[in-house]
Amino acid sequence: MMSKQTHDRSFSGMTDKFARNIYATSKGKLRLAVLQRDLQPLIEHSKPLRVLDIGAGLGQLSQAFAAQGHHVTHSDIAAEMISAAAQAHQQAGLQQHYRYLVASLQQLPEHLDGEQFDLVLCHAVLEWLVDPAAALALCKQFMAPQGQLSLMFYNRDAKLMANIIYGNFDYVNDDLQVKKKVKLSPQQPLDPRQVASWLQQLELQPRLQTGVRCFHDYLRNRSDQQRFDELLALELRYNQQPPFNQLGRYLHWLVSYA
Repeated sequence: MMSKQTHDRSFSGMTDKFARNIYATSKGKLRLAVLQRDLQPLIEHSKPLRVLDIGAGLGQLSQAFAAQGHHVTHSDIAAEMISAAAQAHQQAGLQQHYRYLVASLQQLPEHLDGEQFDLVLCHAVLEWLVDPAAALALCKQFMAPQGQLSLMFYNRDAKLMANIIYGNFDYVNDDLQVKKKVKLSPQQPLDPRQVASWLQQLELQPRLQTGVRCFHDYLRNRSDQQRFDELLALELRYNQQPPFNQLGRYLHWLVSYA
């Protein structure tokens, strides 16, 4: 079994590195495009929605909601990440649609005081937490009775698949354990079956299941990752169809009450 993390991960002091190494790369741009496609019906919702973005980082995705007049609560544990996001939103003329909370997921209940939301965004957060099951229970607390949870998490099956393809057999046989951690690479990928079980226990279920980066990370020729428009078109064409939607490096599930 994989060893458990002993503390939740914070990305204080890493705002510039995130902007460079994740958001500005082909994988970051592809992730954003896939999420925007999946969430487009909600982005275009005629009624202004209350949106909670947990671990929102620089807030690129939520800008699409703000631009349509929705009300976004942008939360992150890193104050400098919040500051950079607020500056970007101000430059885009969207600051009136935002409020900002410097808080971890576990601290949000005391800040929100029972407030609930039409849409909760929790993207690339669970895999950094000591207790992801408890985090999902918190996310449910923030969902209005007809609300939805947009959940994206790091897929353990995809990590196994990629490392076997790359020939990293020892790493796989050691249950994906490494001595040296990579700062921006999650070390606790989640088993989709376990996540589905947690949701079922909470009387929640995914209505939409999409793979994020179903092909990008498996390309033999890494330079093909720069053929972005072609690759994105293929991802969008196949990433909601089995078996491809199960092979994404991340999985995006749109979750509602069962």
